[in-house]
Amino acid sequence: MNVSPRFAEKVVVITGASRGIGAGIARRFAAEGAAVALASNEARVHDVAAEVRAAGARASSYIVDVTVGAQVTELYAAIARDFGRIDVSIQNAGVITIKPLAELTEREWDLVLDVNTKGVFLCCQAAARHMVAQGSGRLINTASGQARQGFIYTPHYAASKFGVVGITQSLAKELAPAGITVNAFCPGIIDTDMWAYNDAVWGKLLGDYAPGELMAEWVRGIPLKRAGTAADVAGLVAFLASDDAAYITGQTINVDGGLIMS
Repeated sequence: MNVSPRFAEKVVVITGASRGIGAGIARRFAAEGAAVALASNEARVHDVAAEVRAAGARASSYIVDVTVGAQVTELYAAIARDFGRIDVSIQNAGVITIKPLAELTEREWDLVLDVNTKGVFLCCQAAARHMVAQGSGRLINTASGQARQGFIYTPHYAASKFGVVGITQSLAKELAPAGITVNAFCPGIIDTDMWAYNDAVWGKLLGDYAPGELMAEWVRGIPLKRAGTAADVAGLVAFLASDDAAYITGQTINVDGGLIMS
């Protein structure tokens, strides 16, 4: 990747970094000179960290459940000990389930809200403790196209992502005097493991779709006529973390090829 090391000497935390968008973000920041601290509830996060180190960047990996406050607090304390500071924290851990309303369980509702919304809150809270002491920092939260428009069979997921936008706006106002910006981004149809699940489950509920057919139909409705990649998302996230975005806070930005224009 032919980019300048604009994040040299910066420490970037990424949750949900074991695959998909999170792993793509990790690769982008590492390529731009950052030291990256990668967290996930999956052991494969260690493989992503090893890949990043093999490419010449500093990286460490941690197993964490972002729904447990004590684990999150310890995660950020460990990263601060290991790296000396925390400059950017990207709250990316997320889950989805897809079911008709009558079949959606309370447990599924709680899981999605706990990971996607409470997890963002807990990580922002823990990261902000370190950033306030430094007098600077960037908090960047993963929302979704469903933070703009709720979709069928996922009321819990839509609620969780609308919540991320609310957290982002509230914290942007509170933390601005401390030199901390807080922004969010809304990925659209991104070619990841999660979208393979979405294609399969929505495909069964919305019609007799063969594997890949539903996503292909939706992609035809995107003005840019292609699904996004983790690298597409990582480019926006890197911008929001950079000095070029120093006067941007409280914003939620779509990265979806024009799928949703609002």
